[in-house]
Amino acid sequence: MSEYVFLYRGGDRPTAPSPEARQQSMQKWMAWFKDLAAGDHLIERGQPLEQYGKTVQPGSKAVVDGPFAETKDIVGGFSIIKADSFEQACELAKGCPFLDVCGSVEVRPIMPMDI
Repeated sequence: MSEYVFLYRGGDRPTAPSPEARQQSMQKWMAWFKDLAAGDHLIERGQPLEQYGKTVQPGSKAVVDGPFAETKDIVGGFSIIKADSFEQACELAKGCPFLDVCGSVEVRPIMPMDI
């Protein structure tokens, strides 16, 4: 099996969800993670990321505000999974609850490094 990262992008909503909607969303996420774990696909559930950050520039190594990206491009979190193929990893991503709230899941193979 190979390892893949799921990058959760976007999810721009016109209005903030109600507490009940947030609770329902969290239950869907936990059920999805439970299914991934039951299939021996979940390596690291990951964590949500704050929307702010800093970027270290090449050369001068100056620290500047950023990253600045369109809302649809902001990485809001990540998970690490394992799958038999890239295609299977993409199929597993289709179950992500984030897809129900205008978010997307970027699936990226993790390049193995022998150090």
